Amino acid sequence: MKTKVNKDLCIGCGACTAIVPDVFQIGDDGLAEAITENENLITEVSEEFMDDVRDAAEGCPTSAIEVEE
Repeated sequence: MKTKVNKDLCIGCGACTAIVPDVFQIGDDGLAEAITENENLITEVSEEFMDDVRDAAEGCPTSAIEVEE
C-alpha cells in the first residue's frame, strides 16, 4: 500500500497525524504530509499501519489522503 496527501485539498486539521503519527506529520507549511524520504511524497506503508492509514483516509474531512492498494 502507498499513501500521499494531496496538499491542494488538505486544510491541516491534524486528524491523520492523531490517528497514525508514524505515517503522517504536519509540514512546515502547516499542512499534513506523509513521512517520506523521496521527492514525490508517496510513502510505502508497512503492514502494521495499513488499517490506521485507511482509517485516516476515511476520516479526513477533505478527502486529501490518497491510498493506493
